[in-house]
Amino acid sequence: MDALVERLYRWQRFLLPLRCLLCGAAGAKGIDLCADCAADLPRNHSCCARCALPLAIPAALCGECQRHAPPWDGAWAPFRYGWPLDRLESRYKFGADLAAGRVLSTLWQRESCPVALAQCLLTVPLHRRRLRQRGYNQALELARPLARALGLPFRHDVLQRTRSTEAQTELDAISRRRNVRGAFALRHGIELPAHVAILDDVMTTGATLAECARVLKRGGVQRVDVWALARAPSPSGG
Repeated sequence: MDALVERLYRWQRFLLPLRCLLCGAAGAKGIDLCADCAADLPRNHSCCARCALPLAIPAALCGECQRHAPPWDGAWAPFRYGWPLDRLESRYKFGADLAAGRVLSTLWQRESCPVALAQCLLTVPLHRRRLRQRGYNQALELARPLARALGLPFRHDVLQRTRSTEAQTELDAISRRRNVRGAFALRHGIELPAHVAILDDVMTTGATLAECARVLKRGGVQRVDVWALARAPSPSGG
């Protein structure tokens, strides 16, 4: 089956050559992104090891983590949320541009994970109302191929969103925490390993991932890491 999919993909690429989704130039390295635009992507190599907050100099703990330790144990966000990655992410998340999602997924798979791999990968769930509106869970579609590339078990049925919440985008940090408080729960009868990672597409204040981490730890998970495709450069900004 994989060989058939690969042949179909090559035939598609023959008929429809790769084109950069950002500038329209020829795509490179097997994705719809040219070499120049790929080089402009803001990578998050210098950051806080605990929360992945972008920093001028890498640190084990940023000032915020020293004051208030997050409920998770480690973080991985290979990119910073900024131009031009934010354009691809916006098209994928809010414009139903699945081609942009494939580019983002492939880019993530090519990055090296700086933390110990978890025993299982989970995703932040959408409320059924939001899922009906959007038609897909953007975090799940990023997580599935990433888990496959890393050889990790992937579960999308562990957490459930028990109530609909406001979109985090327009809320400040305090409002974001209040917005998601008590919004998640473990499904009954779920057994989890000691170490899991919970994945979302973008991490801003970390409020959503923090609430998920608390639920998982209350459910008996010993170590919870948070993974996001991109981390916002300031905690004042999900």
